[in-house]
Amino acid sequence: MGNEAELLPGTLDLLILKAVSLGPLHGYGVLLRIEQISGRALLIEQGALYPALFRLVRQGLLKASWGKSDNNRRAKFYELTSKGRKRLREETDGWNRLVAAIASATGRTTTGNMSPSGLAFMTRATDLTNEPGVF
Repeated sequence: MGNEAELLPGTLDLLILKAVSLGPLHGYGVLLRIEQISGRALLIEQGALYPALFRLVRQGLLKASWGKSDNNRRAKFYELTSKGRKRLREETDGWNRLVAAIASATGRTTTGNMSPSGLAFMTRATDLTNEPGVF
C-alpha cells in the first residue's frame, strides 16, 4: 500500500468537488487530479468514482456535458455549479475543523510529527478553498 491513505466515509464527494473546482474534467481526469492534489496518497477506484459523479450531477453540485478528450475521444466533462461551490466551501470548513480538533485531542499540531507526504496532504487539505479565482 505504500504512502496511500484510506478514504474516510464522506470524503470522496469533497475530493471530487475540489478536483473539478480547478477546471472542467472528464471522469478519468478527476481520478488523475485527485492523485495529483493528494501527492499520490489517495487513489480512487473507477467503480467508486462514476457512481459518485452521477450522484453529484443528480444533486445539482456538478454539471455534465459531452466533449472531446485529449486523445480525441468523446467524453463526459464535469464542472462545478454554484451550488457545488457552496457545498465545497461548507465541506472544506467542516473537515478543517475536524482536522484541527483531532490534532488538538491527540496533542499534535497539524504539522507536527508528520512525514513529508502527510504534511503535504494536510497542507493541501487545509487549503482546499484557497485556490485563486475558485470562490
